[in-house]
Amino acid sequence: MLRICLVKFEVLREGKAKLFPVEVEITDINDNAPGFQSEKLELKISETTAVGTRISLQQSQDPDVGINSIQIYQLSDNRHFSLDVQTRTNDVKYAELVLEKSLDREEQAVHDLILTATDGGDPVRSGTAQIRVIVLDANDNAPVFTEAIYRARVLENVPKGSTVVSVKATDPDEGVNKELKYSFRTIVEKGSQIFHLDSRTGEVTVVGNLDFEESALYEIEVQAHDGGGLFDRSKILIVVSDVNDNAPELTITSLVNSIPEDSPTGTVIALLNVQDLDSGENGEVTCSIPSNLPFRMKKLLDNYYSLVIDRTLDREQASNYNVTITATDQGTPPLSSVTSIFLQVSDENDNPPIFNQTSYTSYVRENNVKGASVCSVKANDYDLEDNSRITYSITGTQIQEAPLSAFISINSETGAVYALSSFDYEQFREIRFQVQAQDGGSPPLSSNVSVTLFILDQNDNSPHILHPSFPTDGSTGVELAPRSSEPGYLVTKVVAVDADSGQNAWLSYQLLKATEPGLFSVGLHSGEIRTARSFVDKDALKQSLVVLVKDNGQPPLSATATVTVVVADSIPEILSDLSSLSAPADPQSSLTLYLVIAVASVSCLFFTFILVLLALRLRRWRNSQLFDSSSVTFSGVPVSQFVGVDGVRAFLHSYSHEVSLTTDSRKSQFNFSKTKYSNTLSSEQTCEIKDPILVIEDVSISNGNRTSVQVS
Repeated sequence: MLRICLVKFEVLREGKAKLFPVEVEITDINDNAPGFQSEKLELKISETTAVGTRISLQQSQDPDVGINSIQIYQLSDNRHFSLDVQTRTNDVKYAELVLEKSLDREEQAVHDLILTATDGGDPVRSGTAQIRVIVLDANDNAPVFTEAIYRARVLENVPKGSTVVSVKATDPDEGVNKELKYSFRTIVEKGSQIFHLDSRTGEVTVVGNLDFEESALYEIEVQAHDGGGLFDRSKILIVVSDVNDNAPELTITSLVNSIPEDSPTGTVIALLNVQDLDSGENGEVTCSIPSNLPFRMKKLLDNYYSLVIDRTLDREQASNYNVTITATDQGTPPLSSVTSIFLQVSDENDNPPIFNQTSYTSYVRENNVKGASVCSVKANDYDLEDNSRITYSITGTQIQEAPLSAFISINSETGAVYALSSFDYEQFREIRFQVQAQDGGSPPLSSNVSVTLFILDQNDNSPHILHPSFPTDGSTGVELAPRSSEPGYLVTKVVAVDADSGQNAWLSYQLLKATEPGLFSVGLHSGEIRTARSFVDKDALKQSLVVLVKDNGQPPLSATATVTVVVADSIPEILSDLSSLSAPADPQSSLTLYLVIAVASVSCLFFTFILVLLALRLRRWRNSQLFDSSSVTFSGVPVSQFVGVDGVRAFLHSYSHEVSLTTDSRKSQFNFSKTKYSNTLSSEQTCEIKDPILVIEDVSISNGNRTSVQVS
């Protein structure tokens, strides 16, 4: 289309003020040569570009119009390219480069072309541009992995950042077609969080936490692609190796918190389940408990154990157990876990009460206060509650035909023994009984202990004088002592006993009062009255001695005995002096007078009887004289065997008087011989003469033989 260049303006005519439009057409001349925007043009065409492919070229520019504008495009000779000129609707021509023959980069990598644009003016003007065609390498080789399957083994505790495997692919192309990029094509979500693939190097590294127990194998598909879009694929198999990173887990499925102490061995206490998430030896678990416990672990199934009783339990030795169960696997190093079971051992009544002592001995003084505690027993029971609640009771027999309960009682709860009566040492000296301790179990158990209660003596008994014994009428006994007695002659013996014992019964004798001081002496411990010197004429016929008998108690108790000793060598002398025997000064002088008269009467009757007896004897022996005053003497009068001349109530203590009458042609002699004497309280016998007439039990008269008279 031809462009017309017009210049429009108006012309004003002066004077008439009128305007005239004017159009001036400017005619083009070929004063401009064609030109290209860039004199050098570089084209990149792949060697795989198809024949006939058109490539647009830059349009040449020519400001002229019409025939003076570009009319022809020409291309330098080239066997691979041709030029095709096209005209647009506005008569503008443009050129396209057409590929006439396949390019081969390996044959010719660069093609240099010259494009010429020529106008139709006169003279003809033209412009050129250099076209460099660079044959691009075609991506005709896909990447190839070095291995079809990559295998790797990694421990589950491998640290983060560790390289697991490296993949490698090759591409014979060059340039961008040779530049490969690696990527995961198929991977599980968990794997994508654990593994990372370096797109440039192909290294697979660990970025997460591997866990064999969650997944032991990862199968990943990897892809390598070049810059041209070609690719290859391969597989990665990652095997996760187990490490001993899981401790065994113990679960108590059944448990008995309390068990009787008499439970038999083999009784199941608890069932336990053990699990270990590891595998192989790392997952093999054994359970154990301390060896000093009376239990053992028994394996039931693969993952089950039972805790059973292995030895007899005794609550009194151990009332509870804290059983620590340890589960240990076989890994290296081994891992273990611990759980504890608290087991209470319940009590059974298997222990009888046990006394603190095998026997009890206690001492209590006589005359104790009624209701006072005399002793206490104590028993312990190692059981609990009712099984250890002890009740005390007394078992035993009677004491001197009296029930034991009349003397003692026991507090059933405390074991304190109380006296129900005041004890008397002289009645009984010990009490033996048994105490039973019984618990409150079912059935109850009991034990006994022997208790001996010794009664201690107190000085509550005064000495008791056995000899001489005092007549109840107040008269005293008489002992005979020959005047011819030598010093140390045994006149008599004071015999006393004390119902107490020990030092309370240790008696001592001392002369408290005497008619003639210094004439007699008393043995301190024997009580024997002996002459201290020989008799003299001035010594009185009758000697009155007061002997004090005292025990060794605190305070000491005492008694006195009055002994009358008659000093005479013959019976006539005794008879002559009897009338002169005066009673000792005593407030009861009238009573003493009566006693003296009574004794004299008895003596007269006695000698009268003797005279009658002698008269009968004289009839047989006419030539004999009786009772010659110079020949009748008393000899060997024993200390403890005396004729009670002065006593209306004379006591003969376990002895008798034997009167022996011996006659010959010239003299007659009376012998009083001593018989057996008893010093015991139990054998004490008292003979009281109430009749002043002596009885002769046995009289034997024989010619030429001695006559004995036994008086009892």
